[in-house]
Amino acid sequence: MTYSGQVTVGGPADVHELKDLMITKIAVGPMNNNAYLLRCRATDEQLLIDAANEAETLLGMVGGDGIASVVTTHQHGDHWQALAEVVAATGARTYAGREDADGIPVPTDVLVDDGDTIRVGRVELAARHLVGHTPGSIALVYDDPHGHPHVFTGDCLFPGGPGRTTRREEFNSLMDGLETKLFDVLPDETWIYPGHGNDTTIGTERPHLAEWRARGW
Repeated sequence: MTYSGQVTVGGPADVHELKDLMITKIAVGPMNNNAYLLRCRATDEQLLIDAANEAETLLGMVGGDGIASVVTTHQHGDHWQALAEVVAATGARTYAGREDADGIPVPTDVLVDDGDTIRVGRVELAARHLVGHTPGSIALVYDDPHGHPHVFTGDCLFPGGPGRTTRREEFNSLMDGLETKLFDVLPDETWIYPGHGNDTTIGTERPHLAEWRARGW
């Protein structure tokens, strides 16, 4: 079946099958958060992005093989409600942006900085530190050697605009980071997996950057 990225709370997961990586997307309540399970096809090692909520649902998706690691994209509570239970059940190593780790009430094993590499089996993800939605938000870039890049943006980029900010300087910082670290260096075909809602692409959003700047959100 063709991957659409359209999932609903209580509904089935959707699976994006790449040559080296399988990406399973599921939505959990009550904030309609997306969680992503990445599985290296060569080693079967797994990594979870955002143990947002519904630990039983997430552990069911993980299955008997367990997970090696959990990455929390940022410190907002709707992205880590199930983290403690998932870590207790799996023994997974935890990752989070250095500037956000203190806001996550589960110890962070690995503090992530801009440009760091996070591995799942033989697959490498590059961390991009984006300041504005929170001080330590991170996006994860998988540069697929067999196709286009794939980026997990947390709450920093959605279809139709950047993530929520409360002050103009935060908005400007987030936009600067999105432009220099994502839009300026990634092709239009790049697939975007956000923390809530449907997926998008760099090419779909690129024509609207000036519009976002002008409106301020």
